[in-house]
Amino acid sequence: MNTMDLIERVAADNGVAKEHARKIVDSAFTLIAAAAAAGDEVALSGFGRFKVMQLAERQGRNPATGEAITIAASRKISFVAAKALRDTLNPAPASIAAE
Repeated sequence: MNTMDLIERVAADNGVAKEHARKIVDSAFTLIAAAAAAGDEVALSGFGRFKVMQLAERQGRNPATGEAITIAASRKISFVAAKALRDTLNPAPASIAAE
């Protein structure tokens, strides 16, 4: 699924125009990105958490020359799925669920 597919599904599921759904989806993504840029964790109940992590400076190798290089410290965003989402992706086998 890409952004356009998501917009179309939001519009269809909520009976709104695609333009309106696009504004809502774009706004949600913008707010998540702004919170992450500020270093805040974004927790979406039943879905998961977006969390900013700090990566320390580290040594690496230039793949073209093999020369050792220093990779600068940076931040990255990680996603941790909520239990409800993990359970949706990995349903319990019928034999365990019946017990």
